[in-house]
Amino acid sequence: MKKILFSPSLMTMDLDKFKEQITFLNQHVDSYHIDIMDGHYVPNLTLSPWFIDEVRKISQLPMSAHLMVEDQSFWVNQLILKKCEWICMHAECLAGLAFRLIDQIHEAGLKAGVVLNPETPIDTIFSYIDSIDKITIMTVDPGFAGQRFIESPLEKIVDLKELRQKRGYQYLIEMDGSSNRKSFKQIDQAGPDIYVVGRSGLFGLANNIEKSWCLMKKNYEEATGKSIE
Repeated sequence: MKKILFSPSLMTMDLDKFKEQITFLNQHVDSYHIDIMDGHYVPNLTLSPWFIDEVRKISQLPMSAHLMVEDQSFWVNQLILKKCEWICMHAECLAGLAFRLIDQIHEAGLKAGVVLNPETPIDTIFSYIDSIDKITIMTVDPGFAGQRFIESPLEKIVDLKELRQKRGYQYLIEMDGSSNRKSFKQIDQAGPDIYVVGRSGLFGLANNIEKSWCLMKKNYEEATGKSIE
């Protein structure tokens, strides 16, 4: 059975318990999801590249930056300086930039990802899909935690898996948005490689991270009939 990969969204963690939560999660998760918002592409401001330095003080796990920003080039350059392992850009902002930025990320020895909003079709990225290391499918609109789960984008996960097998592409498929007890079964049926989990799926389940993880694990296993290692 394929290993299930989890990437906690750190903008939803309890920053008062930063060290405690990261230290525990280091033993259980596969990467960390870093949301970077500029207040323009989406109205909120969240984490910034400096946060990567703080996490690296207590973790060696890969970090994946999700750029919800208008100026993709500026933020890609900042994240390359931080040697962020995954740099994931919104397809809606990549017109005229995609090939240059993907090459720039790869030349720095890092991995390039692209993110699709719920209404963005996968053919938007067909011209450069063979160069992408990860595709993130949003199951909420970008920019806000706690939104309702949108089921229709799961069809894109199924289509991307079929396309990957048919064409021999190497990208990973990630889902991001309201991954929790109510949606785990539907997501599992679509079959992404990576689950991004946030407040409703992990951090908000209990008053400490160990209890929260155990509840998330229980919720996932009961919903899907599969075990988390």
